[in-house]
Amino acid sequence: ETKLQIAGSEIDVVFGSPVSDGLRELVLDRIKLSAKAIVNYYRRYPVPEVRIDVTPHFGKGVSGGHASGWDGARIRLGVGKESTAADFAEDWVTTHEMVHLAFPSQEDQHHWIEEGQAVYIEPVARARIGELTPEKIWGDMVRDMPQGQPALGDRGLDYTHSWGRTYWGGAIFCLLADVQIRERTHNQKGLEDALRAVLAEGNIESEWPLERAIAVGDKATGVPVLHDLYDQMKATPVTVDLDGLWKRLGVKEVNGKVVFDDSAPLAAVRRAITAR
Repeated sequence: ETKLQIAGSEIDVVFGSPVSDGLRELVLDRIKLSAKAIVNYYRRYPVPEVRIDVTPHFGKGVSGGHASGWDGARIRLGVGKESTAADFAEDWVTTHEMVHLAFPSQEDQHHWIEEGQAVYIEPVARARIGELTPEKIWGDMVRDMPQGQPALGDRGLDYTHSWGRTYWGGAIFCLLADVQIRERTHNQKGLEDALRAVLAEGNIESEWPLERAIAVGDKATGVPVLHDLYDQMKATPVTVDLDGLWKRLGVKEVNGKVVFDDSAPLAAVRRAITAR
């Protein structure tokens, strides 16, 4: 067991079976880097204490992450014993699970807001500490966000619980919220301001109705973006014009590479989302 002190919080790292000193250091370094991204985004670590259970297995990379709060804040991570520094550099799971710690637990109907936040915030938080480039995270969004669009016969986010709608539909909701909050506040506020306000009152160890989190978030930004988006998307399948959104944000793909158009109407919003 290793205790890490991060921004006044304690992270207890427990390995389920013995590992080499080298792997142990790589795991602890990854946890510290993920925690740094989270503290930078939320301005604090989400819980005073969390236990991270690391289960070593054959193979490479980090997988099988899970976060829970009903018995104290806990994260489970599977780690391949053959993992190298390069594998940990590509790990998104650790940061994704830490995002979960920062939001009150939801009923199953609203699981999409939990997963959507984790999918959206993980790369944004990592970009803000310089761990990922803006080109990388916007390129990944252009590639992956269409998985969140409603399929034929789908209903709203509260009623269709497929993988794509839960993870990427939730992520589309968060991206739209971030962009619209910034548009309506002239870039003075962003999604993180709403989520920091929620975190000030509750984390994964508490259970809230989603409406309460939305009200707290909107109060912090001064604009009812979360309320309005939820109203539009909770019970109705909304196909979002992602191509139009990328264009307005100034995100273009040229020969398979992402380039930015700084003359686009929302270029300043795009830059603010990943600003260090």
